[in-house]
Amino acid sequence: MSSTMVTDETTFIDRRNMLGPTEGPGRERRQFVNSYTELSPDAAELARAIDTYKLSHRRRFINFEEMLSIFKSLGYSR
Repeated sequence: MSSTMVTDETTFIDRRNMLGPTEGPGRERRQFVNSYTELSPDAAELARAIDTYKLSHRRRFINFEEMLSIFKSLGYSR
C-alpha cells in the first residue's frame, strides 16, 4: 500500500492574514459583544468603558489594576 500526498494550493486557504469586513490593521477584538442590549444599564456602561480603555491603550486584556482604574473613572468608590 503506498501513500501519496496530493497537494493542491487551491484547497488550503490561509485565513490568518485575511481581514474581516470590520477589522483593519491594529483593530483589537473586544471582550464583550458588539451589542450591549442584554446587559443592564450599569453593566453596559462598564462594558463600554472597558472597551474604550482597551482600544485607547491598545490592550487585548486588562489586569486588575486597570479594571480598578476603570471602576474609579466611572465614579465607583469603596
